[in-house]
Amino acid sequence: MDKPKKILIEVMYKADYCLPCLYMDEAVCEILPKYSERVEYRRVEFMKGEGKKRFLELSVSLFGEEGVYKFIRIAPVPSLFIDGELVFDAIPPRYELEEAIEEALEMHNLHEP
Repeated sequence: MDKPKKILIEVMYKADYCLPCLYMDEAVCEILPKYSERVEYRRVEFMKGEGKKRFLELSVSLFGEEGVYKFIRIAPVPSLFIDGELVFDAIPPRYELEEAIEEALEMHNLHEP
């Protein structure tokens, strides 16, 4: 099996009027150029289209189907996932975000030599 070429960062994003969502998105976009060849970034706009489906998938991965459908537990907003794992449920300081990305890259052996 081929190893992944990039890690995936996803930010749960409500809308532009949601300031915490906007700041989380900005925090990631600010450091993306440093990792451009090794990181894919997706803003999951869960109020529309495909974003709804992905938000539900990630919520179920966190809380299980019963947690989501019976107890209405959902992924925090904003939140940041790396490769489908919840990493931050609040806007991280830049150094923590970079550490988390470096750790994920290391796990996939995508760190720079």
